Amino acid sequence: MLLLACEGEIPRFDYALFADTGWEPRAVYAHLERLRAHAAKAGIPVRRVTAGDIRADALNPKHRFVSMPLHTLNPDGSRGLARRQCTSEYKINPLKKAARELLGYPHPRPVPKGVYAEQAIGISTDEIGRAKDSGLRFLRNVFPLLDLGFDRTACVDYLTEHGFAATVKSACVGCPFHGNTGWRWIRDHDPDGWAEAVAFDHAIRNGHPRATTHGQPLRGQYYLHRSCVPLDQADLDPPTRQRHLNLATTHEDDDTDGCSPWSCRSGTPAPDTEERAA
Repeated sequence: MLLLACEGEIPRFDYALFADTGWEPRAVYAHLERLRAHAAKAGIPVRRVTAGDIRADALNPKHRFVSMPLHTLNPDGSRGLARRQCTSEYKINPLKKAARELLGYPHPRPVPKGVYAEQAIGISTDEIGRAKDSGLRFLRNVFPLLDLGFDRTACVDYLTEHGFAATVKSACVGCPFHGNTGWRWIRDHDPDGWAEAVAFDHAIRNGHPRATTHGQPLRGQYYLHRSCVPLDQADLDPPTRQRHLNLATTHEDDDTDGCSPWSCRSGTPAPDTEERAA
């Protein structure tokens, strides 16, 4: 979407904002710097906004815990998914704060009626259900890719045509919504990130450090992988295709899970995911 604006195929942006959780794959940060240089030639500044380092914060016994949608294994063997607050606190809130500042009305100054920023979000036609309003008077969401009729394939083709074929998916290294494809990519292409994820998975097994030190240990156990086994022991191989009576009995490992501001998605919705647009 930023490339489209740089090429003049959609209206030029005044700013491009990157909500940084502090724990993206190394390749994402390298891509960000390349985009920053490319956009500068078109006069579009790329700004990084952040609420901190989500990994460091989650492991800090002195930091308030922001719930991540971790997979839970309960004492009775049942499984669940922890509440999700990380998108709101590490993506939506920093973007809202930045928008207010760019409008000239930082919190707590009220934004006057009729003053707003138009916020372009890169949702394609094959995920149109994720297109939502911001729910805020001073932010109006628009979706240029929908207006152009771009699906995911068209986006990839456009990136390739303009020299950005190696664009990687933006998501926290330790996001519990990774499918096996995402975990394999991190394991095979970001060894430092994989080591961090494995260590994080081990560290949060019995709950958040702050809760534990305050006598509130988790009754079950937390895991990053949906199988509720330690990440470095999880089976990440693609499913083996088997046939019975000429019918395929396995599913595709399509790894479509992920999240982005105002448009989170997951194969198994977290109980409070709809709070993200409040």
